[in-house]
Amino acid sequence: MVTEEDKIFAKNFRIDDLSDVPAGLPRHRKLKQNRVVSKKDASVDTADAIYSGGYVSSGVDNSVKLENFYEDFKVDVISCTETDMEFDMIGIDAAFANAFRRILIAEVPSMAIEKVLIAYNTSLIVDEVLAHRIGLIPIAADPRLFEYLTENDQPNEKNTIVFKLHVKCPKGQPRLQVLTNELQWLPNGSEFLKETGGSTSTSNSKPKTYTSFSCSQDSLPEFAESPITPTYLDILIAKLSPGQEIELEAHAVKGIGKTHAKWSPVGTAWYRMLPEVVLLGEVEDEKAERLVKVCPQNVFDIEDMGNGRKRATVAQPRNCTLCKECIRDHDLVDLVDLRSVKNHFIFKIESTGSLPPDVLFTEAVKILEDKCELVIADLS
Repeated sequence: MVTEEDKIFAKNFRIDDLSDVPAGLPRHRKLKQNRVVSKKDASVDTADAIYSGGYVSSGVDNSVKLENFYEDFKVDVISCTETDMEFDMIGIDAAFANAFRRILIAEVPSMAIEKVLIAYNTSLIVDEVLAHRIGLIPIAADPRLFEYLTENDQPNEKNTIVFKLHVKCPKGQPRLQVLTNELQWLPNGSEFLKETGGSTSTSNSKPKTYTSFSCSQDSLPEFAESPITPTYLDILIAKLSPGQEIELEAHAVKGIGKTHAKWSPVGTAWYRMLPEVVLLGEVEDEKAERLVKVCPQNVFDIEDMGNGRKRATVAQPRNCTLCKECIRDHDLVDLVDLRSVKNHFIFKIESTGSLPPDVLFTEAVKILEDKCELVIADLS
């Protein structure tokens, strides 16, 4: 006969409360949740279940919560120079990592040459190609100090940078290489006069040029100590034969890579999941030597066990590119497991020189924050 105590016990009974029932996901399910496994033919467990209730049958709440994000998210800087930066982003989904990548490439602004006024060009390079080459030269100027130039604006000291290039190869001399160090910054703006269209001007009126600078840029405190130059002074622009000459002005303005790739502030920005290399068994002697030899990234090393015995160890798992050379060998395929951590990304930024890579990433975070605030404002 069922007593009242039995009814209360049955009502409150949970199988997860038993001591011999493991808490959370089983080991093989947790591996599927957190790792992508690279098999010989294809990768498995690539899907990511971040929606609430994905593992409710196992008693695990995997919904996205802000407090969990605060606890789990972390950025570890591995290396940082003036042009390159490598860091780890831990505790986020691939969608966020890809958002930062896309913003860095297409939405963080920089300065680039948009207009080229060619007065004289007798080189072998036609005007259009010459203008295109000059437009791709990276400019070492902080875009945060400038404004965007719109169709209704006049080019001035706040939205335009002017460079001058005037090079001639004298007759009787060898061919001359024209490099970016020949680009001369004009802090007072354009020196080319605009055509007056036949209208007469008084002798006291100032000649009209292609810019309207109210003051010299080198008089501004942000440029007084650091003149504006191309990022690299040894980029080849053209080659001139004896007697050939180039004279032009190049006007740089602020823009984003979404408009044209020349405004992208990064040479590249990319990420990959952290590789995880696991030995499923002891790899010794001849197999150990074969495993070390077959890996092109020197991921494995040999440990001397004494008495002439050798054992393979995982020495540098971060170097692994998942080329799968180690699991193409039939004798090694069951001894090595190649995995990738789903929420741990190795991120690398290569700046073109307009801003340091750490500043570029900070600007990308600000842009993503502005996008989120815009969505919240539209929903509220």
